Amino acid sequence: MRYHFKNLWFRDKSEEILFINKHAVQLRAGLLLLLPIYMVIVLFTTVLAPTWTVVPNTFVEETFEMTQDWRVIFNVQAFKTVFDYTIPSLVLLYGLFEMISGMFVKTAYLSPTIHLATFLTRNVRPKWEPLKPKRFAWIIGATLVISCLVFFNPDTLARMINALFSETILPTDSNYMPDFIPLLVGLCFILMWLEAIFGFCLGCKVHWLLAKIGIFKEHCYDCMNVDFDQKSWIEERKRIEESLKK
Repeated sequence: MRYHFKNLWFRDKSEEILFINKHAVQLRAGLLLLLPIYMVIVLFTTVLAPTWTVVPNTFVEETFEMTQDWRVIFNVQAFKTVFDYTIPSLVLLYGLFEMISGMFVKTAYLSPTIHLATFLTRNVRPKWEPLKPKRFAWIIGATLVISCLVFFNPDTLARMINALFSETILPTDSNYMPDFIPLLVGLCFILMWLEAIFGFCLGCKVHWLLAKIGIFKEHCYDCMNVDFDQKSWIEERKRIEESLKK
């Protein structure tokens, strides 16, 4: 446990380029997969569900009018369902916290999933990978979470923005976010599922591509497709050959 609280999932916190345990990262993605699963359920039971419900045992009156697609219009008694997004918003806030906490050394110790994933993989030989590409992937994840959070709470952000600039910039009586925003929940699910099941990080691949075309100027080991186990073995073999020559 001393090693756990000293290093957590880092190889060496004093390194200039931080490395983290890939097995712990993959397991953590599996734990966090519960969040988009919950949000997908919320999506299909609220946003994509019918919002109008006809009152049962009420009189339905035909208006003898037609819509543009030749459907008959009826007068009915119905009510519109109002959904409370408090719990989904709290879940999204926790997901945002997890995305941000994994980006830095000190905040990583605040993440329950990092502690749990590190503890559960303590008996598995670590496979080290750079933190930088993962940090970029989590920035993408945080952006998706913020977009969904604003979609479910557009009035809250609108009031804050309007109060900050002392004028009406965003409407408080309508959702100004695009209708496709809830689909980002499905995208989050796919990205986490790929990471958890196959260890495939799409955000890391995007980071590799941006470094490849020169947008990221800093040196990145992972962007050079270095196999760290193989590199370590080659260096060890060179040292042995040098010793044999002596």
